[in-house]
Amino acid sequence: MLPRRDAFDGDTCPVGEELLGELYRADANGLPALVESVSAEVRVMLALFCYRRTHLHPLALAIASTCSEQDLSQFGGRVGSALYAQSRGSRSSPAATSSRKPISLSTKPLSVMKPFEDDFDDSLEPVTA
Repeated sequence: MLPRRDAFDGDTCPVGEELLGELYRADANGLPALVESVSAEVRVMLALFCYRRTHLHPLALAIASTCSEQDLSQFGGRVGSALYAQSRGSRSSPAATSSRKPISLSTKPLSVMKPFEDDFDDSLEPVTA
């Protein structure tokens, strides 16, 4: 299913900055009440808006968990369907089923650098142009 054009046009937040800030700062107990204060259509658009921003991804999942699968897929197409599945804890997305190993960072130096020595050849004359 194709997403609705207005779900991604302009890429503007469907709620005011103040409400978005309150949603972002809300704890697990206060978030459902704030989410319920907006209509179902605005909730879907807000979930899709947050999903496209990495730092708001957990908020997108929390909001999407209050939306219906039909609304998410109608507004967001495949992205909406994937968001619905992720918000319900389903592991059907390709990223979730990846067999990649986790990345680990070394705590040791990568290589030992030899001290730089100044061995200029003093027997050469400077080149003039």
